[in-house]
Amino acid sequence: MQPSEEIKSRLDIVDVIREYIQLQPAGVNFRAKCPFHNEKTPSFVVSPEKQIYHCFGCGEGGDIFSFVMKMEGVNFVEVLRLLAPKAGVVLKKQNPEAASKRNKILDMLELSRRYYHKVFLEEVSARNAREYIKKRGLSADTIEEWQIGYSPDSWDVVGGLLRAKGYKENEIFVAGLIVKSSKNNKFYDRFRGRIMFPINDVNGNTVAFSARVSPEKEATEQMGKYINSPQTPVYDKSKILFGLDKAKQEIKKEDLAIVVEGQMDVISAHQAGFKNVAASSGTALTTEQIQLLKRFSNNIALAFDMDAAGEMAAERGIREATRAEMNIKIIEVPNGKDPDDCIRGNPDDWVMAVKNAKPMMEYYFDKTFGKLDLSKVEDKREAAKILLPIIAKLKNVVEKDHWLKQLSNRIDVSESLLRESITTIKPHVERVYKEKSNEEKNKIQKQSREEKISEYLLALLLKFNSYLDYAINNLRVEQLFGWNNQEFYKSLIIYYNKVNNDSADIDLNIYKEWLKNVDNNNGTNVQIINQLKLLDKLVILVDEEFGGINEVGAKNEIINLALTLKRRYYLEKMKGVEKLIAEAEKHGDENKVKILMEDFKAFSEEVKELKK
Repeated sequence: MQPSEEIKSRLDIVDVIREYIQLQPAGVNFRAKCPFHNEKTPSFVVSPEKQIYHCFGCGEGGDIFSFVMKMEGVNFVEVLRLLAPKAGVVLKKQNPEAASKRNKILDMLELSRRYYHKVFLEEVSARNAREYIKKRGLSADTIEEWQIGYSPDSWDVVGGLLRAKGYKENEIFVAGLIVKSSKNNKFYDRFRGRIMFPINDVNGNTVAFSARVSPEKEATEQMGKYINSPQTPVYDKSKILFGLDKAKQEIKKEDLAIVVEGQMDVISAHQAGFKNVAASSGTALTTEQIQLLKRFSNNIALAFDMDAAGEMAAERGIREATRAEMNIKIIEVPNGKDPDDCIRGNPDDWVMAVKNAKPMMEYYFDKTFGKLDLSKVEDKREAAKILLPIIAKLKNVVEKDHWLKQLSNRIDVSESLLRESITTIKPHVERVYKEKSNEEKNKIQKQSREEKISEYLLALLLKFNSYLDYAINNLRVEQLFGWNNQEFYKSLIIYYNKVNNDSADIDLNIYKEWLKNVDNNNGTNVQIINQLKLLDKLVILVDEEFGGINEVGAKNEIINLALTLKRRYYLEKMKGVEKLIAEAEKHGDENKVKILMEDFKAFSEEVKELKK
């Protein structure tokens, strides 16, 4: 069995997709809002029986591999690497020369992580680092879980190790593990004499490092207490949340993502049993990070330091989370401590801080009025200026009404005046925050009713293919609507005639393989890909629209749909002929008018016959 087949046989598509979005049961299938376009009504359907998915809004569909490729923005080989550990499949080690650029970088980072961790545990040079980590209260299990390491104070130990494994100097440089001297153009290790914290992506791959200076060198270190990996082909700090790979399941379970600033905050929280915590690593939350969190929960609580930088980061995070329509709260850690200090000092204080987290608007109201004197009219104006645009962004009308009343009471200004003011703010807010959504919606082409009817017919014929004889004898290819539907129907007829067996149904898996290799209609790769996507869609469509239908019901439905398509086909022909007649009459071409009238009459007779 090929690795891809083995992975597919061991993993359930529902379990894998649930790591990205929240699925709800819907009959024999599962349904969700599509992660590939913005929509209000869920139209994304996953079939556990067929192990495929399809969105009836934007048309995206496929199997477990295509879903992860689309979500992660990676190629097929990289998807195998992501899914193999989940499936318990061991992929053969690739020769560094043959591996892809991305996979080479991941391999180098993994090798470096293992080396740093081994040095931390075993080498005399890491003694001070071990003492520091011990003083910070981290257990042996935690050190192992987070793979904390130490980089020797050497100029070429990691570079030399990787070159010995067959990697080229420039490849190691691109991975961010070595730097180039401006003096002699020689390469040397980026991390030297530092405590190493591996940074993983959401799938658990080490993609970067955060390196803290060893405690004995703090006083003399000139590069700063922390240095991090640079941006690389596998690491973009705006798309990574530290610890999310370990927190994601607990976030789903608790239905809450707690975001803190520092890595030690995350590690301390997890060690104390609070495992739904991840870190933004001292930066403001980005759109990409919010979308990552939204895969696992729609609820987020921010626990940032309330200094100027922390407040700015919190506000940016609130803005991005509001855009994504998440429920947001702010955790205020008692006595101005950071989460690490709070948890190590008294975990119960952290529990209470999370429990008493303030909803977003309460946080903004407290923050705004805490620095204003409401006896001054200019401060009242300032409060309205700050809070009205925030209220305008609220989606829920009840919530919006509540906070307008609260603002009216606090600044003693009539509610009607505030409502009048908010109408001038709202269009701007909607323009800014819905721009991307509208762009996505415009990309989704509307499907005609006739095309939908054609798809319904094809879906039923796939499931009840004993009625293909009826369809073939009564409905021509051109009488279906939509070029892709016509091409699919043509291929289905070719395949049916090729393997027709009175005692056997069409095996969809065999049919899919045949479609991949079909050359009967000289189809291009794009045409074949479109037909394969349509096949997946139709397989799900029949369950969604005709779940539980029996043979008799299917037969009646197929006959009715075929008659409807034929009638609409001839009506379209009549409309076309009418236009041609008008054009011919305009030019005085009586002979052409006469011929066209005969065509019109013939099409009209066909419609009358179908109504009987």
